[in-house]
Amino acid sequence: MRAEPSERLDPRAKRLWRLEGLITSVFLLIPTLGAFLLLDRVVDAAALVGALPWLAWALLVVLITVISPDLRWRRWRYEITDREVDLQRGLLYVTRTLVPLARVQHVDTQQGPLERSQGLSTVVFYTAAGPNRIPALATPRADEVRDRIAALTGTQDEL
Repeated sequence: MRAEPSERLDPRAKRLWRLEGLITSVFLLIPTLGAFLLLDRVVDAAALVGALPWLAWALLVVLITVISPDLRWRRWRYEITDREVDLQRGLLYVTRTLVPLARVQHVDTQQGPLERSQGLSTVVFYTAAGPNRIPALATPRADEVRDRIAALTGTQDEL
């Protein structure tokens, strides 16, 4: 059995994922309000039953803003060797992906507004099978990782 990849994401990834969770929770208020109004006005449910949508929303907010970011950060690991990129991620189910560098077609970095606000970037490298990502790296580190993968894929072409 292969050892876990050795590199971790930047710790600010947890804060980024919490912000994303808060934004998602705001959008989840709409169906929560709809369920509340349906239970309160149409069904004329008891106060306890009418509070169930709010309770479900609050539990979901805690899950996506408090619990999930820490678990995601603990599980997310990567390692770049001379032959492959090893990715490990997942919450309940851990996915392990080995991408041979000989298969990488090109690599770049991406940075959305929330990532930019936290000083983070995502490295994306493409194969014929599609893109692979290493998210939430400090921007200078993401540049190093991008350049290292690019240099190693050039070396692979020469073999």
